[in-house]
Amino acid sequence: MKQEHLKEIEIKTAVITVSTTRTEETDTSGRTIRDLLAGAGYQVTASTIVKDDIGAIRSALSLALADADAVVVNGGTGLTHDDCTIEAIEPFFEKKIEGFGELFRMLSYEEIGTSALLSRAAAGIVGGKVIFCIPGSTGAVRLATEQIILPELRHIISHARG
Repeated sequence: MKQEHLKEIEIKTAVITVSTTRTEETDTSGRTIRDLLAGAGYQVTASTIVKDDIGAIRSALSLALADADAVVVNGGTGLTHDDCTIEAIEPFFEKKIEGFGELFRMLSYEEIGTSALLSRAAAGIVGGKVIFCIPGSTGAVRLATEQIILPELRHIISHARG
């Protein structure tokens, strides 16, 4: 990676967990993301849990984007009837980061096999900020955060901000 693309900028982050069953006490995935972001030196400015509802997800995203440069949304990316994270968030994308979902599914395939194709992990840019949508299992959030998001976050934001 070319160092001139990396800017010494402060990056604030937010975490949104999409689930109809998780609570603050049981949200191990949201906690894992927050811990990994903070451990890498990123400030986590907001964290919330919302139900699998397009309006609730969009409302939480709008609030998060008011202060955060990067939002990690976990949960609701699968194929069940109530999974609607992608439908709620993709319309916000000005630019989609196609390679994020492709890379996540490739790495996931190495861990769980062909079940990886059920993931609709996605990422995109809106207003110079990045949104990542990842599955809600703790293993999936660890994989996405450790192997893709943390290594590339500063690079993505540097490009997104111009």
